[in-house]
Amino acid sequence: MSQYATCHACHWKVCIEMNPSKLMLSENELALATDFYELTMAAAYFNAGHLDRQAVFEAFVRKLPRNRSYMVAAGLEQILEYVRNLTFTEDQISYLQSLDTFKQVPGRFFDYLRRFRFTGDIWAVDEGTVLFPNEPFIRVEAPIVEAQILETYLLSVMNFESLISTKASRTVNAAGGRDVVEFGSRRAHGPHAALLAARASFVGGCVGTSNTLAAYKLDIPAFGTMAHSFVMNFENELDAFTEFNKVFSHGFLLVDTYDTIEAVKKIVQARIPAAGIRLDSGDLHFLSVESRRILDAAGYTNSKIMASGDLNEHIIKDLIDRGAPIDVFGVGTELVTSRDDPAMNGVYKLTAIKVPTTEGKYKVLHRIKTSPGKKTHPGPKQVFRIVENAAIKTDIVGFEDEPAPENSTPLLKKYMEAGRVVRQLPSLKEIQRLHKEQIKMLPGEFTDLDVTMNDFPVRFSDRLEAATQQFKV
Repeated sequence: MSQYATCHACHWKVCIEMNPSKLMLSENELALATDFYELTMAAAYFNAGHLDRQAVFEAFVRKLPRNRSYMVAAGLEQILEYVRNLTFTEDQISYLQSLDTFKQVPGRFFDYLRRFRFTGDIWAVDEGTVLFPNEPFIRVEAPIVEAQILETYLLSVMNFESLISTKASRTVNAAGGRDVVEFGSRRAHGPHAALLAARASFVGGCVGTSNTLAAYKLDIPAFGTMAHSFVMNFENELDAFTEFNKVFSHGFLLVDTYDTIEAVKKIVQARIPAAGIRLDSGDLHFLSVESRRILDAAGYTNSKIMASGDLNEHIIKDLIDRGAPIDVFGVGTELVTSRDDPAMNGVYKLTAIKVPTTEGKYKVLHRIKTSPGKKTHPGPKQVFRIVENAAIKTDIVGFEDEPAPENSTPLLKKYMEAGRVVRQLPSLKEIQRLHKEQIKMLPGEFTDLDVTMNDFPVRFSDRLEAATQQFKV
C-alpha cells in the first residue's frame, strides 16, 4: 500500500510506502506470543520421546502486591479462548526452522507443530473469586509439550487482569458505595492493556469505563464528559457548557478549566439543566463542598458531582471520611497501572508427571521445587473453602482426590476437557456480581487499605503436608 504526499520544498509528489505494522498482533500469531524457552523445551521434550507424558501445572501467587490482603482472580475467559484456538501457522514454523537455535531439531518436530492443538484439561476458579497466596487459581493437565507452551500467555493475562481487578476492588471498597468509573485508557501500557484493564476493572466493581472499545466489545457501560480543549475552543466558558448541554442533556460539565467555583455559578445563573459537574483538579474536598452548596441553593439538588484527577483508593477514602459530597469518582492512571505496586507475581509450576505404563495406565510421579523461598507442594490440588456465618473461615489446599472437608466448597472447577470448553462461561456482569458477593464474605480487616497481612485464612491439608515433608528429590 502506498500514498502520495507533496514535498513543500520542491512541490514534487513523493511516494510514501505504507507497510502493515509488525507490532499489530492478530489472533493467528499468538502461538509465538511466548517466551522463547517454552519452544526450545517443547522441541527437547519431543526429541526425548515425552509426547505421551501427561503433565500437571498449577498457577498461583506466592506473595500479594504491597498492602494487599487478597487478590481477585481474572482473565480466565481470555485464557480459554487462546487455548481453544492455539495453532502454529506455516510462516511461524518456517521462521523457527530458519533460526540457528533450531538447526538440530528434527523435522518431525515441525510436523508436530503443524498439527498442534491443545488436547488437555483445565481447572480454574471462577473469575471474580477472592483468593490468597499459595492457592492454585488454575490447573492444567495435558501432554507435557502442550501444557508447557501455555505458560507465558496464561501468566501474562492472569497476572495482569488479576492485578487490575484487585486494585479496582480496593478502590471500589474505599468509595463506600459511591460509583467508580475506570478512566485510564490513555495511561495504560498500550491499547490492548487498556482494553484488558477496562474489563478487569469492571470485574473488580467499577460501574463503567471511558474506553469505547471495551464498552462496545464487552457490553460495559460507557462514560465520558468533556475535555478542557472543548471548553477552550469557545470564546467563553458559558458557550461551551450551553452547546454541550444542547446535545448531551445528561452529560457532566467540566468546570475547572479556569475558575471552578465561578464556572458552577455561571451554570446555575444561566439555568443550564446540568445533570452533573466534574472536578478535575484543586482541593477536591473544598470544591465539592462549595459546589454542592451552590447547586443546592439554586435548586440543582439532583445534579451530581464527579471527581477525577490522579485519584486512588487512599485519596478517595480520605475525601469520603472528610464528608466530601462526591457522587462519582473517575480513576485512571492509578487504577490501570496499579501504580503503587504494578506487578502480580503469579507463577506456573509443575506439580506432577503421569507416565504411561505397559498396562495402558499412568503412573503418577509427584514433583516439587525445593529452592529456598520458592518451595512448592506436590501433586494436583484443590482448594476447599469453608464459610461460616457468611464469612470466609478458612481455605484448605489439599490433593484434588481428597474427600472434601465438612461444610466446604471446592473452588477449582473443570472448564476444559480434551481441549474443549465444557462449562458455560458467565457474563461479565455475572462475574462482577460474584465478586461483590465474595467481598461481603471477607473478614473486616481484609478490606483495610493499609493492612499488612501475615496470617491468611489458608492452610494445607494434613495429607498434603505429609507428602511434602516425605518427598525425596
